[in-house]
Amino acid sequence: MKPFIRLATAAALMLGFAGSSIAQIAPGRTWPELKEAVTERVKAQRYPLTGFNASEVAEILSRINSLDRDEWARSWMQNGARHAAAGDAADKAGDRAKAREAYLAAWRYHGFGAWPTQNSPDKTIAHARATEAFRAYARIAEPPIEVLRIPFEGKEIVAYLQKPVGATRPPVVLSVGGLDSYKEYVVEQYGPGYLKAGLAYIALDMPGTGESPLKIDVGAERIYSRVIDAIETRSDMDPARLGFQGVSWGGHWAARMAIAEHKRLKAVVNWAGPVHGYFQRDWQLKALGTREYLFDLFPARASVYGTETLEAFLAYGPRMSLKDSGALAKPSAPQLLVNGERDTQVPIDDLYVVLQSGSTAKEAWVNPTGGHIGRNREWSDGQIFDQVIVPWLARKLR
Repeated sequence: MKPFIRLATAAALMLGFAGSSIAQIAPGRTWPELKEAVTERVKAQRYPLTGFNASEVAEILSRINSLDRDEWARSWMQNGARHAAAGDAADKAGDRAKAREAYLAAWRYHGFGAWPTQNSPDKTIAHARATEAFRAYARIAEPPIEVLRIPFEGKEIVAYLQKPVGATRPPVVLSVGGLDSYKEYVVEQYGPGYLKAGLAYIALDMPGTGESPLKIDVGAERIYSRVIDAIETRSDMDPARLGFQGVSWGGHWAARMAIAEHKRLKAVVNWAGPVHGYFQRDWQLKALGTREYLFDLFPARASVYGTETLEAFLAYGPRMSLKDSGALAKPSAPQLLVNGERDTQVPIDDLYVVLQSGSTAKEAWVNPTGGHIGRNREWSDGQIFDQVIVPWLARKLR
């Protein structure tokens, strides 16, 4: 038994590509295998197909006959365009509830055409259309969603702010998505839970994804420090009650911010974030072949570094280790660490190394039969968020 752990009481893809540089990675799914996996996940409403309609997904998949990335993107965009047009028509007719639903659907279908990374021309188009659809949704959202544009080193940080109805100065959580779950996903999947608990939230991309102004590197967490600076200039949020939550790769930035901003943050949730073992060559060569991930895991992971070859990717990672840099020995904000013991994407030992480091007491929730982020058939992503993460943040920030 690892020390200081509160275990969960419940038992609780790569698209094909060729080249000698990736010969060590286990082969990805064939098209029939990928089609079957997507179908299974949408029927079960499992990530990344939460909120999608199974019959509509079947229609989209029927038009695809290969692992070609542009063929994939074009088929998903057909349905995205259909929903976007429905949203425009409903908005023009004054039916904002129907328009919101349609714009969100347009974002989902365009967005999955671009998933998990924009590594072809049509995937890039799909991502732009997904963002456009989501902005249309944000324009008429209830409660209102404010699109923040914060100046940053000659560029800008783009984020979404949503506050609970009637709250005059609520606590606020900076909520960061992961490798393939951008800030728009944060709004749709996590926003309602924050609001219900009386928490305002700011949805943010992690470095290397979406509209982030930086790729991943040591020190990129300064993006989020700049956001905190901006919060402190406003009167409609309480800067004395700030939280931070990062999921999957976003959890790495939670771990960094718990240290970098230990005085300004009152509660930090590292939800399955990489810390040390993830960055090691042996782990990556094993993890890049996981079937937990649908497809294109290596291109997605390499893109956030700005690397292209396997060797460059493997050489880049170790600089991000918080253990080797000595950062874990420094003072930390209060932390909750969450993951599954059987995670094949981020080693569970990365949770334990944080738990057992430094002088600040931490809490943990570990699902002994859970995979990445702790999910399994008994514990969905939403259940973990609603029953574990949000109550902890609300308690710490109140």
